[in-house]
Amino acid sequence: MEELRAKEEISETEAAHSQEEIKDLQKLTEELKEWKERALRYAAEVENLKKAFKREKEEYYKFALESVFKELLPSVDNLEMALKAFETSSNIEALKQGVELTLKVLVQTLEKFGLKQFEPAIGDPFHPHFHEALQAEPHPEIPEGGIVKVYQKGYTLHDRVIRPALVCVCQGGPKKELVSKGSTDENTETNGE
Repeated sequence: MEELRAKEEISETEAAHSQEEIKDLQKLTEELKEWKERALRYAAEVENLKKAFKREKEEYYKFALESVFKELLPSVDNLEMALKAFETSSNIEALKQGVELTLKVLVQTLEKFGLKQFEPAIGDPFHPHFHEALQAEPHPEIPEGGIVKVYQKGYTLHDRVIRPALVCVCQGGPKKELVSKGSTDENTETNGE
């Protein structure tokens, strides 16, 4: 009988342990379920944030230039008024001054947003980063590779060239004056020694 009681006690102990393990397992299962739900909620939040960020980014790019365009509209208005004035006015000089003033305001507006124009000087050396050569021709006074003509101004946006200046470069350089044969021979002898 004692054996039977011992077996019953062991069975009761095992049953108690099994009950505890089942409760622990159920508790862990519930916790796991909660963590899965949290993970799904966080994943959904991240996805929603990505979508919201994408929408905001699209809106930003869509309207990023709004302030630039608002600043340019007065120049457009002035040019339209100048065109209308050409139809009714015979004072060409006043119209010319109006267009020049509009151009000045337009350039100032563009500079306000970081766009600057540059025009190389005749004789400046050609620089491929800032200039685009459309043709080459000889010039009696400009060294080879120097700028002979400027066809179109260049533009930079902040520090980046967005349109190089279109130029003609000198090919061959200035013509050298002929030196008398005697002085050339003397120079050659001096240089040779």
